[in-house]
Amino acid sequence: MAELAFPLATKLIEKLGSITSEHICLACCVKADLKKLQRTMSIIKDVLLDAEQKQEHNQQIRNDGRILPALRLSYTRLPPHLRQCLASCSYLQKDWNGYTSYALIRYWMAHGILDQFRVHGNMELEDIGELYFKDLWARSFFQKVIDDHTCYFFDMHGLIHDLVQSVAQGECFIVKSANTKDIFENVRHLTFLEAGQNVSTTLQKLNKVRTIAAERIDIDESFLHTCFSRFKYLRVLKLLEVSLQVLPSSIGSLKHLKYLDLSLNEAMTKVPNSICRLQSLQTLNFGYCENLQELPRDISKLISLTSLFLTTKQTSFTENGVGCLKSLRFLSITECSNLTFLPRETSYLAALRTLWIVECKLLDLVDVNYQGTPRRLQKLIIKDVPRMVALPEWFQGAANILQLLVIARCENLEALPEWLRSFTSLRKLVLDSYPKLSSLPGRMCSLTSLKELVIDDCPELERRCQRDIGEDWSKISHEPHVSFHLFD
Repeated sequence: MAELAFPLATKLIEKLGSITSEHICLACCVKADLKKLQRTMSIIKDVLLDAEQKQEHNQQIRNDGRILPALRLSYTRLPPHLRQCLASCSYLQKDWNGYTSYALIRYWMAHGILDQFRVHGNMELEDIGELYFKDLWARSFFQKVIDDHTCYFFDMHGLIHDLVQSVAQGECFIVKSANTKDIFENVRHLTFLEAGQNVSTTLQKLNKVRTIAAERIDIDESFLHTCFSRFKYLRVLKLLEVSLQVLPSSIGSLKHLKYLDLSLNEAMTKVPNSICRLQSLQTLNFGYCENLQELPRDISKLISLTSLFLTTKQTSFTENGVGCLKSLRFLSITECSNLTFLPRETSYLAALRTLWIVECKLLDLVDVNYQGTPRRLQKLIIKDVPRMVALPEWFQGAANILQLLVIARCENLEALPEWLRSFTSLRKLVLDSYPKLSSLPGRMCSLTSLKELVIDDCPELERRCQRDIGEDWSKISHEPHVSFHLFD
């Protein structure tokens, strides 16, 4: 823990210590605060460097109220938009690993945080959110950040979590069965670690709740009925891996709901069609609901939907379904074990920018009836599609717009086509786990926008691309802007 804490201490000290002389001269009280801050920095460092050995001392310092004021100073110096984004992280569970920037950004979108500070012209809200996330990361509020090519995984240090809880001013509450009596009447965001028998009774006393988040706990229908009937202005509903079997049809009454996450509910076999009445819904996640028999029949009525994650046992998608979601910008088709071909209508998704196709064992992407790539597609991720032995010809429709191409664990892929060199907008190419892939296409120099080439677990290709001595090294060596990574 000490090793993990040290970079945070160092970075916080650097951030808080880099105060210009212009600010130092503002007032005597500021000078006094700076002297206090210097003393506090050494305290923070001591605590973070040896947290386990100094646990008792750490608690004393917390009780003295000296750490949070120091961290609060860094918070108050943030621009207003970053302050609100960071404060909203108070709903995240403490000491939880593996948050994603994708989910956090859509949470910001659902609560209108990004709309309030839209000063970046015509940028999409997702792109604005990513800028804000990276800014908070650069300021050390997020740690252990991992680039997964399409989003970032991250953690938040316990002290930072304490900070965001304190600045949220009672708007967020982490619910346990034993502490339901302590829930603030004006609470807006509830995260459930437990949902005992007395929780539903407590919820009846609240009327301003905008977020319900529950993960890996058991909930019953009475809990859901209470939420749906009581919180008509709910914006975010996250029910992840909660052993959910039946979703009440009354969910259709949540007309202000913008973010619905039902992922990892393996027991759920059906979703009520009433969900299609949620005209404000922006994000819908059915990912890894392995036994979901089919999508709601009127899914095309979700006119505001921008992000859709789906897992289903269907062999094909119905017409006038997913392909009619004209606002859709992100589509993930994951673990659809019976799916044999892509719905033809997805090629008409004019707004689609990111397409994930993952763990679809029977999917044949080389479909002569498929009409081609969506005209705005920028990111294409294909993983664990064993029937793909070559890149489909229809990929070429994205040659002038595609910026990210990730192809992973399609073990029967033997070669990359020569026409790949026509992808002049491609910035990042990731090739992962191809035992049969032995060479790169010729004229890689034609990929004039390429900034990063990642090769992982492609033993023959790695051998051929060894610096200076590999047979394929000459194909990439003359590109000074390419960063070439080989992983063991």
